[in-house]
Amino acid sequence: MFEYFICPFLQYGFMQRALFGSIVLSVSCAPVGVFLMLRRMSLTGDAMSHAILPGAALGFLFFGLDILPMTIGGLVVGLLVALGSGVVSRFTVQKEDASMAAFYLISLAVGVLLVSWRGSSVDLMHVLFGSVLALNDEALALIVGIALVTFVAFTIFWRALVAECLDPLFLRSVSRIGGPVHFLFLTLVVLNLIGGFQALGTLLSVGLMMLPAVAARFWSNDVRSLCLIAITIAVASSLSGLLLSYHASMPSGPAIIFCAGAIYVFSALAGRRGMLSSLLRSSRHKTA
Repeated sequence: MFEYFICPFLQYGFMQRALFGSIVLSVSCAPVGVFLMLRRMSLTGDAMSHAILPGAALGFLFFGLDILPMTIGGLVVGLLVALGSGVVSRFTVQKEDASMAAFYLISLAVGVLLVSWRGSSVDLMHVLFGSVLALNDEALALIVGIALVTFVAFTIFWRALVAECLDPLFLRSVSRIGGPVHFLFLTLVVLNLIGGFQALGTLLSVGLMMLPAVAARFWSNDVRSLCLIAITIAVASSLSGLLLSYHASMPSGPAIIFCAGAIYVFSALAGRRGMLSSLLRSSRHKTA
């Protein structure tokens, strides 16, 4: 048991760095995913994860796999896509989900073309799927910085974020901070996707954000409890995914998301608000 669960993290520095980066990402991304889920914007997170690709690709195009240019490019383009889709939905007949889908498909295509233009297939795979086992000091510093920003933002604006999430019309009727809080939340989404991009790539970064959040929904209704449960699921997925990738020689990023998906399926079946509980309640009502 010790050799299976503990030794990989004691013997190899890259496993320690991967575990540290994954845990910090879990603590930062999971609460953001909870708010996305409660806002019914789960697919928006997926769209935004693809939307940052052109900016990251431009940074890669001019500076290679340097973290700072790719981060700045991803942040700028991600925010532009979020604002652009919002403007289109506000001033045209198109809904925000449709405009977001259009923007993210264009962004994904442009990003892949840019990386393919100057890079190799290995570079493209690195950008799309990341490499959590290859996190360096710069990537870890970026992930920790994003986690700190997220923690401070949630600490200061917690009530406003909850109010804007559950009843945005009420918040806008009693305060003028509804719009700024919404923009702040979108910024946090983009920042955490950029952090996840360093470890999991643009295609899988949203997985550690959304799968723990939607799995937590089967266990609680309270927002704080949802965030804590989502963080616990994300950490467990990171730990089990890294161990699975090590012992089964699997890609680390997909292994982490696979474990998160397995926990989601279990929660959907056996959770306090899952299918089995619903069936038991229904049978009790019928017998009563």
